[in-house]
Amino acid sequence: MPSALPPGDPAPADGSLPAESLSTLGEKGLGFYVHVPFCTVRCGYCDFNTYTAIELGPGVSRQTYAEQAIEEVRLARRVLGRDRPVDTVFFGGGTPTLLPASDLVGMLGAIRDEFGLADDVEVTTEANPDSVDLDYLRALREGGFTRLSFGMQSAVPHVLKTLDRTHDPERVPLVVEWARQAGFEQISLDLIYGTPGESIDDWRTSLETALASDPDHISAYSLIVEDGTALARRVRRGEIEMPDEDDLADKYELADAILGKQGLTWYEVSNWATDATQRCRHNMLYWQGGDWWGVGPGAHSHVGGTRWWNVKHPAAYADRIGAGTSPAHAREVLAAEDRRVERVLLELRLANGLSTAALDEEGQAALPEQVRRGLVTVADGTIVLTDTGRLLADAVVRDLLP
Repeated sequence: MPSALPPGDPAPADGSLPAESLSTLGEKGLGFYVHVPFCTVRCGYCDFNTYTAIELGPGVSRQTYAEQAIEEVRLARRVLGRDRPVDTVFFGGGTPTLLPASDLVGMLGAIRDEFGLADDVEVTTEANPDSVDLDYLRALREGGFTRLSFGMQSAVPHVLKTLDRTHDPERVPLVVEWARQAGFEQISLDLIYGTPGESIDDWRTSLETALASDPDHISAYSLIVEDGTALARRVRRGEIEMPDEDDLADKYELADAILGKQGLTWYEVSNWATDATQRCRHNMLYWQGGDWWGVGPGAHSHVGGTRWWNVKHPAAYADRIGAGTSPAHAREVLAAEDRRVERVLLELRLANGLSTAALDEEGQAALPEQVRRGLVTVADGTIVLTDTGRLLADAVVRDLLP
């Protein structure tokens, strides 16, 4: 969740939504994202809306955060109104597992009480390897959590140091083992490639170390240097040098080859799973245009073509919740063309592909050239990126959205 908020249009104080947005609620799935904006340290590459204890300032406390989030869940019930069970819940951050397990379970319980949970609900939390132990994970599993996403990032100490990650890489297999003991059958590891100073052998080590823990899912993202971060300042001063595009492409191809050999198949450009049941359904809901309510400071939501985002700072969020008003900072109602463009941007990244019907006349005209260049295949009215096309996904999207 980026820390910068777009301007948008004024959001109603009561959080109300246009009737036309509510009319299709949940047709493509309904999810909740719960943002927990706390970290012990700020990683140098991070541009997310997170705060250390020093940055929080007066009047904000981790101890009262769960109560505030639960109040927003109750607001969501008043606004959405319908008895529509929730399909997915995702706790992200920050570091959600800095809060007591009872707080996470309590927030999930509020969603269950207000909306109900689907029989096959997916409930994920992100976790740093050094923020949990076996008892904590057991409490989450017993409280209804079904999926864990551990922020491994790298198995190489000097790479972790550049990223300002503080966990011991040797702890990763331990927490995965604890998660299995606690009863979790869906475990994901998050990796980052393209850190300054990371060699191809370093990246291979990270991939092989991750696979040694036998995860069900792996996400691998290229490092992006965001303006305003400590890493961006180091790059600007010439202290470290970012890798070039060829290096990133080599590392992506290596990841796809090694993960594929071990039985993990790509289903989104940056995500691999052992089978379809292990795909992150919450993220699929984002990519396929479903509805979700984002709880917490800076959290973004989308329901039926209306998108809104909450005030950014935890103190401002607490003030809004305490006053009984919506924490929404601003919103936008997407036009049909905006929604079509977003569909192309997101669904083309999926292994399931994009319907050719989503392209306008110019996009249809540009499609044969993408096929000729070997970047996409088209079969039964569905466009799917080739292996080469995945490396150039952004360029393919630009050509199909002229």
